[in-house]
Amino acid sequence: MARPEKVAVVEEIRAKVADADATVLTEYRGLTVHELARLRGSLRATGTEYKVFKNTLARRAVAGGELEGVASLFEGPVAIAFVRGDAAAAAKALREFGKDNPALVLKGGLLGTRLITPTDLDALADLPSREVILAQIAGTFQAPLAKAAGLFQAFTRNFAYGLKALVDQRVAGGEAAPEADVAEPVAEVPAPEAAVATEASAPEAASTEVEGDPPEPESEPAAAEVEAPGEPESVNESE
Repeated sequence: MARPEKVAVVEEIRAKVADADATVLTEYRGLTVHELARLRGSLRATGTEYKVFKNTLARRAVAGGELEGVASLFEGPVAIAFVRGDAAAAAKALREFGKDNPALVLKGGLLGTRLITPTDLDALADLPSREVILAQIAGTFQAPLAKAAGLFQAFTRNFAYGLKALVDQRVAGGEAAPEADVAEPVAEVPAPEAAVATEASAPEAASTEVEGDPPEPESEPAAAEVEAPGEPESVNESE
């Protein structure tokens, strides 16, 4: 390969690694061309590009800086998976393909600029997909919003009750009743105080009825108390 072409490949690898959300190195020894094509197709659905480069050029591309830790992984037939998007989905696709094709070996790679091991990739594959995480986050935000809406409705309802009670209290104190366009909407809200007042006045009404009963007619004077016509007073014998 001519020098300008090598430089172009090195720059391409650097650019792909820099743009990728994750970079996974795999050993594909023993995989057929047909199997590699199926692997590329399954990874393409996750936004992942699967490509083979010369190890010497790949090591040169990551030499120096934060990416140098992955240079030692470029040994043997290595293909690079450049993940753009959901790294968990790409790790799942690689693991599922490896179950049916043991020749595919995950060597490690980069998550951003952090070096990850095959164990890290396995843990990454166990994570829920981005869609599931976003749905969980949306549900977390939705619950407080629904609760806030309920509290707001309760506040407006209690405010209406309080306003109606205030109007009734001031009218009872001698003030003029509000205009019809104001009083009518408030009047539609039942005032809890009115119901309590009605219940409290019930015993008083009952006691009033008992106190207001007409007195029973006085009993006729006893027979001993009525003066019966008796004998005339005795006349003094001396007379």
